Amino acid sequence: MAYDGIITYAEAKELRERIVPGKIEKVYQPGPEDLLVHIHTQRGNVRLFVSCNSQSARVCLTEGSYTNPDQPPTFCMLLRKHLQGGRITDVRQKDAERIMEIDIEAQNELGFSVCRRLIVEIMSKHSNIVLVDLETGKIIDAIKRISIDVNRYRQLLPGVVYKYPPAQDKLPFNEVTAESELPHDDRALMARIAGISPAISREIAEDPGRRLSEILASVEDGSARARVYIDEKDIPREFHITGLSEFEGLECRLFDTLSECVDFYYSNREQSNLVRQKSQPLLKSVQASLSKALLKKKKLSEDLLAAENSDKYRLYGELLTANLHLIKPGDRKVTVTNYYDGSEITIPLDEKISASANSQRYFKKYSKARTAIHEKQAQLEDNEKDIQYLESVIQNIEAADNVPLLDSIRDELEQTGYVRRRQKAAQRKKKGAGPEPLKYTLSDGTQVLVGRNNIENDWLTMKFASKTDVWMHTKDIPGSHVIVRLDDGRNVNDLPAKLIYEAASIAAYHSKAGSGDNVPVDYVPVRYVKKPNGSKPGMVIFTHNQTVYVKPQLPK
Repeated sequence: MAYDGIITYAEAKELRERIVPGKIEKVYQPGPEDLLVHIHTQRGNVRLFVSCNSQSARVCLTEGSYTNPDQPPTFCMLLRKHLQGGRITDVRQKDAERIMEIDIEAQNELGFSVCRRLIVEIMSKHSNIVLVDLETGKIIDAIKRISIDVNRYRQLLPGVVYKYPPAQDKLPFNEVTAESELPHDDRALMARIAGISPAISREIAEDPGRRLSEILASVEDGSARARVYIDEKDIPREFHITGLSEFEGLECRLFDTLSECVDFYYSNREQSNLVRQKSQPLLKSVQASLSKALLKKKKLSEDLLAAENSDKYRLYGELLTANLHLIKPGDRKVTVTNYYDGSEITIPLDEKISASANSQRYFKKYSKARTAIHEKQAQLEDNEKDIQYLESVIQNIEAADNVPLLDSIRDELEQTGYVRRRQKAAQRKKKGAGPEPLKYTLSDGTQVLVGRNNIENDWLTMKFASKTDVWMHTKDIPGSHVIVRLDDGRNVNDLPAKLIYEAASIAAYHSKAGSGDNVPVDYVPVRYVKKPNGSKPGMVIFTHNQTVYVKPQLPK
């Protein structure tokens, strides 16, 4: 990730032009390592996001929404005390390092003017945010306090004189010129030049002096264009203020400002990482339940097969009853003639009981097996519904692209008893938003809605859709409920084949067969879709359906 010295340099220049002079209106701390500063400037209000997270340390303006804790953390309260109402006088980069300094002129409790400096150290796992009193040079506080037990050279504690991280014996990137004698190997460049990322070192390796000078010149004259490279899964891979040839095969998205670029990159990357982190344990839990259900299906099928082969017990009972005189006490078996086909058959006996009791034992086994057939069939049907439900949940988890959606899927699994209910589930449910199905528009303007989880599927089909709307679902394949809205008095017979295929393609796309081809999709008016009593979320039955075969794709 490329928040290197060059990005720090360019971002400091951009912020200096944007927030100096600016008045700090409010300070928030949405996360343990994040700050959100509301600033009033001559060009309007902006929000500055500062993070010292080891994976996403950065400084940039943001348009994103953040949730603040009910009780402000101690460091947040301290910043409000020392910085709120203060004016930003300068933003600069410290030498060529990934350190940004924001100078603020504020007032103390007595009304005297004081100068503070907010120092943001962007150094991977050693990143930090420190507030320093410029008059004394002492630390007022740090978001992550570092004691002598952790670092003997440099402590970050209230009252300690602030000391910069030790300087590296490298040539600062902003002192490189086109005539500088530099190696043409990316690793050697990393060891020789301070403030460049691996991606930049690879990019400039052929002619490092000239290329680096061009990049810095583009920052100074304003011609640099911040960009993000996005892979086929819509995950940001890298960003910078110059083109990176190693990512040429990926989508390149340009931005008007570096802050927009940085904010987009980290917000989307953090979202992708967070979704992946939250989805994995949920997916693992559901897959474990599915494995148990499949094992149960195998056992029930074997039991059912054994029960269906129980006619021999009835035959044994009948033949023993007809041949009681042939059986002697203590016999372990008897050979008799099968009067149905004339063949001889050997019947095992329990030598501890009488011939008559052996006959009754076989009749009881036959009766028990016949009863078991009905029970096993009912259990097998219920288990098959569980399997279908769990497969649909897995498809929903794999398709989820945000944390609130995963939370709603977890709520669904808590309601159905597949995962343990958390104490805060009720609170989260109160705060959660209502159903927000995906929306698409067909070529003639017809609206199509797609459920994102099974609870939303139920709401969409059973509560929201009108009886004349068209319901779609992949045939015998886990997927989302799809509703084609027909608000203008039309019915399914009025839909041209083209629109049916367009909507069916959406249903196929939002299914387990989304990467397949020639996928079967059932469609039927909503009036013919019913939800059986006691059935799990998203499970319905329907009649009068028709089927089309389509290629999964979304409207262009």
